[in-house]
Amino acid sequence: MHISVFDIFKIGIGPSSSHTVGPMRAARRFAETLAQDANQLAQVRGIKVELFGSLGFTGK
Repeated sequence: MHISVFDIFKIGIGPSSSHTVGPMRAARRFAETLAQDANQLAQVRGIKVELFGSLGFTGK
């Protein structure tokens, strides 16, 4: 199996990639999981997200 340095270290948007890439990956995984069941996806009206620690303080 071939693993590139680019597979390990991701370049993200903004000055702090760790605060952008992680949440973007988590959101994508959540959306993909939800999309597996069309009935469940159709029932979603909103999403509430609470951020903690240094990620929660970003932008404040």
